[in-house]
Amino acid sequence: MDDVERVSAIEAEAFPRPWTAADFRHELTENKVARYLVVEEAGEVAAFAGVHVIIDQGHVTNIAVAEQHRGKGYGRLVTAALMQYAANLGATYLTLEVRASNQAAQNLYASLGFIKVSVRKRYYEDTGEDAWLMACDQLPAADPDFEEPETVYED
Repeated sequence: MDDVERVSAIEAEAFPRPWTAADFRHELTENKVARYLVVEEAGEVAAFAGVHVIIDQGHVTNIAVAEQHRGKGYGRLVTAALMQYAANLGATYLTLEVRASNQAAQNLYASLGFIKVSVRKRYYEDTGEDAWLMACDQLPAADPDFEEPETVYED
């Protein structure tokens, strides 16, 4: 919760129709399937990523890097960490949408094992731009020692 204001500022830099701080607060407090990670540099949030995990499927909600921190590998770092986190939560595959014009993001996702599955026509309301639906079923092995406060153990 301490990072919400900075995360929403990064979101506003990165996207034409950004989520608000209230949206992120809702995700963190009300959405039981939502998880978010941040990358910090010198105590400041430099990048973040989010995912919704439902049973064995994870859907990436957003990934963004602050303008002044782009080109440092933080996009790859936070995406790879999100893939590990989702695997730890039981996801066996991830999906995401990416703007058809965002070749840099497409290249990053492809380098991490995502493939283009289909086009979502006029997906982005701000411009009517198409989105690529990408998926990855090559997640890292789950960490057997992973747990979080929400972890439930069955006898």
